[in-house]
Amino acid sequence: MAKRPVPRYDFKAFGAAIKAARLERKESRKKVCDEMYLSPRYLANIENKGQHPSLQIFFELMLRYNISVDQFLLERPTGKNTQRRQLDALLDGINDNGLRIVTATAKEIVQIEQAQPNGQEDA
Repeated sequence: MAKRPVPRYDFKAFGAAIKAARLERKESRKKVCDEMYLSPRYLANIENKGQHPSLQIFFELMLRYNISVDQFLLERPTGKNTQRRQLDALLDGINDNGLRIVTATAKEIVQIEQAQPNGQEDA
């Protein structure tokens, strides 16, 4: 029986997001590979060449860096994007005083954005 032709998903954007998140957290590739029991070349190929990770490694990297799978696999993402997931992770580590400050700041940003037509910024 012939194999069904299936276009391969391009993982380059996923790899770039993993690399950016790893660098933002100032983690070396060696540190990540040691903790995840991966070959540095395997992670480098995922990050730089879009190599298809195993499902297990894909899942572990998504969780480690709070990356949203929706933005990579769905045409119209339904959940939170990566930036919102990473912000949620940061907010989890903030105490009540910090949350009040962040909330007040977010409310002010919303008011400013609503006052500016078409998302224009002040000059």
